[in-house]
Amino acid sequence: MIVTRSWLQEFIDISKISTDDICKTLNSIGLEVDSLEKQRIVSGIVIGKVLEKEKHPDANKLNICQVDLGKETVQIVCGAKNVQAGQYVPVATVGCKLSEDFKIKKAKLRGVDSNGMICSSTEIGLAKLNDGILELDDSIGKLIVGNELKEYPSLNDDIIEIELTANRGDCLSINGVARELSAFYNIPFKEQDHSIINNDLGIGQVLEVESSNNIDSKYIYTVANTKEFRLSLIYKLRVGIIDKFKENDLQDIITYVTHSTGVIINAYAKKDANIINNIATLYIKKDEQGFDIVLGIDNLSTVCIEHNDINFDESNEYIIEASYIHPETLSKKVFETKRRTGDVYYKSSRGSEPNINTGMKTFCSLISKLGSKIYNGDESYTDFDEKLTLDVSVKKINAIIGQKIEKIKIEKILSSLGFEVKDGANGVLSIQIPLFRHDIKNIADVTEEIVRIIGIDNIKAKPLAIDEVNRINQTSYNLIKKNKLRAKAIENGFNETLTYVFTSKDNLLKYNLPIVKDDLDILNPIVKELDTFRTTILINLIEACSNNVKLGFKSTSFFEIGTIFDSNRTESRKISFIFSGAKEIEAISNAGKPKNIDFFEFSKKILNTVGKFDLEPLKKVSNDLIHPYQNASVIVEGEEIGFISKLHPSVAEDYNLSDTFIAEIDFDKISNELIKTNSYSKFQASKKDLSIITPKDMPYKEINDVINSISDKNIKQFNLIDIYSDEKLDNKVSLTIRFVLQSDNKTLEEEDITNTMKNILDNLNEKLNIGLRD
Repeated sequence: MIVTRSWLQEFIDISKISTDDICKTLNSIGLEVDSLEKQRIVSGIVIGKVLEKEKHPDANKLNICQVDLGKETVQIVCGAKNVQAGQYVPVATVGCKLSEDFKIKKAKLRGVDSNGMICSSTEIGLAKLNDGILELDDSIGKLIVGNELKEYPSLNDDIIEIELTANRGDCLSINGVARELSAFYNIPFKEQDHSIINNDLGIGQVLEVESSNNIDSKYIYTVANTKEFRLSLIYKLRVGIIDKFKENDLQDIITYVTHSTGVIINAYAKKDANIINNIATLYIKKDEQGFDIVLGIDNLSTVCIEHNDINFDESNEYIIEASYIHPETLSKKVFETKRRTGDVYYKSSRGSEPNINTGMKTFCSLISKLGSKIYNGDESYTDFDEKLTLDVSVKKINAIIGQKIEKIKIEKILSSLGFEVKDGANGVLSIQIPLFRHDIKNIADVTEEIVRIIGIDNIKAKPLAIDEVNRINQTSYNLIKKNKLRAKAIENGFNETLTYVFTSKDNLLKYNLPIVKDDLDILNPIVKELDTFRTTILINLIEACSNNVKLGFKSTSFFEIGTIFDSNRTESRKISFIFSGAKEIEAISNAGKPKNIDFFEFSKKILNTVGKFDLEPLKKVSNDLIHPYQNASVIVEGEEIGFISKLHPSVAEDYNLSDTFIAEIDFDKISNELIKTNSYSKFQASKKDLSIITPKDMPYKEINDVINSISDKNIKQFNLIDIYSDEKLDNKVSLTIRFVLQSDNKTLEEEDITNTMKNILDNLNEKLNIGLRD
């Protein structure tokens, strides 16, 4: 947003405030100043009047001009096409230094003396208006021949560019910025002259506007005859400063008034309306996407979205439009429909000025003073919704600020910003929010307005008081557990990943994995490949492994702790693992040929990460990622909490992976209890091997459960160390189990060891009908 000092001066009196102070103030009230340019015309450039012009005898493109400089008349050779006798022009006199390497000197051009230079706008440091010389008029001040242009404040202006946040559309105008400065400095607004020079005809004789009942826009229409309209220099320069000058007087004055007041102004050639009985008729209705459009012979514009160029009308009669649509309504609809927008949408979507009546008055008053004739009356629809009213407690405002602000000061600040404030009972203020502040929704927003104007630097700092309370809860426990698991997984060679909670539905269906019900699934996926909620993390990890293999990695291992969904879109948390390829790096110990990871190595890494568990064969293979033979349920205290498996060969082939193992475990069922330690025995331990004959089809778990059920404190540990079978054993197998026996009270004697081993054999024989190998 660009403002200039002289432009602001037309709204509020800032003559006693320096530009630097204004910039400091703008920064303090939340309107960040991006740049400040002090536009100054150098000495030696004066107002001249072209008395005569004649063609150069030896150059078709040059003119010889006699120019009155007040104290003298000088001859200047000029090449501009638009120079004419009678014009007031800027003249760089002999000796004037326009830049470091450009000094005006007496010269001869094709044999003719030239004493100075008639300048264009850019040559004296102003905005570009044309390709010729700059013609001056009295809009910059009284033109006195010979006066230095550096003495004219409107040409020697301070240009301030402000960086606005998206919610401050109310400051996308000179009026809006002046309103903020008025509140801060407590300076009243200047009364604006809205007098209009009308013609003798009423609006009903030339224009009719018909609109549907369901439109969102508020509008005012009138008609102007622009036959005698000429735009003055000061307005052209200001439009040039904001880089929107079009060399079309009507378009440029529309741009000027829109930037000045914040009201969206537009115009249509009268001939483009639908002419019925010599009356121009416009229709405002919804298009197929629900936007308000203006129709004449054709579609003329989409209100506050896209304005077309103004066509020339030989009658010089134009329909003028001031419009407003609530920015939230507008931006939501554009987002939903992905509608193409024009330049006007930037302002209207952030919040243009809703006081379209004042905007229209400003426009009509200005162009009528510049030669236009305005038809009496207007066609309008300005039925705005009721303003939002908030009841806020002064005490609560002060609590948010952390400092006591007197109620009368709060009222004064809010009133100066355009809020309507009524004093209620018990320290409560009833605040009516102005329509131009659509971003104010609650007491926090109101408080922010007060703090902006007081100045954050004027809020006294106070020590932060913290009442420490016990904040330990399930969330904090889960965070501690998560961090422990992350650390353990990394220690065991896994790399952590973080992937989307979305995945490909095609992949889930391909591998027989559950999917979320259609009526609960994603309506608008971000990309086609992520079109559903994931019901497992493993697909994401498999894809990550595949991508790394393509980059040349021979070993990849990942884990992720994240959310998955069931078919009803109920969330649960899992920790998932994958390990593919070589179990270690190439080294001397493996002769540079490391073996691939196997089931037991992988299981050991998982055990070292999540803690102690038992493995049992899966009762049911639920999806096609799981290997039909190398799989196991993860059991903790008799409850199944996940699974470990080799990746199915067909899946590994799909992703070009070698030996790959996967695991997915319920995060919430992993224990996070403190490990209780007991004193260890100081007496010698004894190891005893027991070889037993069992049927081949008997699961080792049954033997394990029987031994665990024996109440003998001398049994400290036991492990299966050997499996043997031959033809003599037929359908049986020999298992060798090694026991570690130790007493907490004494060194075990042979008799104690014999009794313990007998107790084990008796239980195995009684419960499983198995015994010693012969």
